[in-house]
Amino acid sequence: MCVVVTELAEGDGQTLVRNLRRRGSGRVILLARRAGRRDLVGLLTGGLRGAVATEPNAVVGQPGAQPGAVPSPFARTRPDLTTRELSVLRLVADGFSNRAIGEELGLSALTVKSHLARISRKLGTGDRAALVAISIRTGLLA
Repeated sequence: MCVVVTELAEGDGQTLVRNLRRRGSGRVILLARRAGRRDLVGLLTGGLRGAVATEPNAVVGQPGAQPGAVPSPFARTRPDLTTRELSVLRLVADGFSNRAIGEELGLSALTVKSHLARISRKLGTGDRAALVAISIRTGLLA
C-alpha cells in the first residue's frame, strides 16, 4: 500500500503507525511533501517499508527547509509530460489500475499501458510507486 500525504506534522507519524498496525497493513510506503527527519525515522522503525519526503528537513508549518538544510541529491529537473500523460499519472497516484484509468479517461487498457511506458522512460523508472514519488518530488503532482 502507498500512503500519500502533503505534510506529516510532528507526532503524526506515531499515529499513522498505530492506525496501520490496527488495520493489519504490513507493507506500506509513505510519500510526503514535507516531513521531519525524526518522524521519517520513527515511521521506518515503526514498521513501514519506506518513507520518502521531498523536503525531509522541513519543519511543518514553515515554508521551505530548515536553515542550512542541504538540497536532496535525488531532486530532478521537471520532465515534459503531455496533458494526457499527466492525467494518467494523477490516476496512478490515486491508486487506479490500468483498466480503471482507461475507463475514467475513455481509453483502452493497452493505450494506458502505452502512456505509462512513455512516462516511465521520461521519469527513468517503471515502478508505479517510484513514478508517483518522482512526480511529487519534481512538482508534477501537487
